[in-house]
Amino acid sequence: MQKELGDTMARKLQQRLMELSAADTLADISHLPPPRCHELTGNRAGQFSVDLVHPYRLLFIPADEPLPVLDGGGVDRSRVTEIEIVAIADTH
Repeated sequence: MQKELGDTMARKLQQRLMELSAADTLADISHLPPPRCHELTGNRAGQFSVDLVHPYRLLFIPADEPLPVLDGGGVDRSRVTEIEIVAIADTH
């Protein structure tokens, strides 16, 4: 990880992976800084991200089957217990 991403990014990625692993549900991950977990829109709709080293983010999708949704639409973060990591990317 350090060889591919560098020391700073590798440490931040390890931190975020530990936070995600320790959470019981996606709702346990703060939408406020520092992780700033949020759902993406546009061509990345359905994906979520958490901050790494600016401008990079760890991108993932809920992996629960069936996908837990709210009555009014959108993902019910309080019922997402599994995720699939899809990328590290600059989403801007």
